[in-house]
Amino acid sequence: MNLIAIDIGGTTIKFATWQNNELHKEFSIDTPKDLNTFYEELTDGVNELKEKVNAQGVAISSPGAVNKKTGVIEGASALPYIHNFEIVPELEKRFDLPISIENDANCAALGELADGAGKGCNSLAFFVIGTGIGGSIIINNKIWHGAHLYGGEFGYMLIDGKQLSAIASPVAMAKRYNEQTGKNFDGKTVFTLADNGDPIATKERDIMLHALASAIFNIQHSFDPEKIVLGGGISNNPELVPLINDEIDRIRHNFDIATLKPEISVCELKANANLRGAIADFENEHCN
Repeated sequence: MNLIAIDIGGTTIKFATWQNNELHKEFSIDTPKDLNTFYEELTDGVNELKEKVNAQGVAISSPGAVNKKTGVIEGASALPYIHNFEIVPELEKRFDLPISIENDANCAALGELADGAGKGCNSLAFFVIGTGIGGSIIINNKIWHGAHLYGGEFGYMLIDGKQLSAIASPVAMAKRYNEQTGKNFDGKTVFTLADNGDPIATKERDIMLHALASAIFNIQHSFDPEKIVLGGGISNNPELVPLINDEIDRIRHNFDIATLKPEISVCELKANANLRGAIADFENEHCN
């Protein structure tokens, strides 16, 4: 099946094609500021690729809480104009093709399940570690959306009385460090400072690692996925998984009864995960 794939981001929209079971990145555009321009530029992009590929559909990764039953993107995102109306039929009419839309974190998880760190699994938890903490849960090869579309919203989890997003993201870690030192460093720099023995950086990194390890421990012992995959820019740091594993070992040693040791991996598809997952979502929705 030949498909067109679109990854809608807050600053950039990426277009790709899926041919002979391979993803081909085609081009990207700046994300429009209003709905009419959004419609026009997406339609122009799809029509351009339809001339190149005999496409049978359009697979879309989008911010927001996508309601598969209603075709509405609920919740909120950096693109307020795409929310809270039936966008699926409108896009199908403009593209003259069937479409699928899924949340971007869910797409990333599906991409890793199909061709990345989760390949061969039928269950996984996917963490997106960025400005906040997002994620996705896959059970029996399907996204668990939850009764209220909150499946995988790990950032709301309470760790030591605080929301995970407020204590476990690199952005939050850097903010705490900067408030204490008067600096203006990013999370990557604070991580390096901790490596070099900076006591404040070490303390704040330990807080972040403990929160992430606690969340992963909780997910493993509640949903019990085969694998937990970490995404986001920090996943490029080769120290991340060993440090989290060390912290999980410390947590496990506090229990007298046997506990599970999560299998943790970093995402493999990187920038292609959302596009590949959108393809998988389309195939799940229209082909199975």
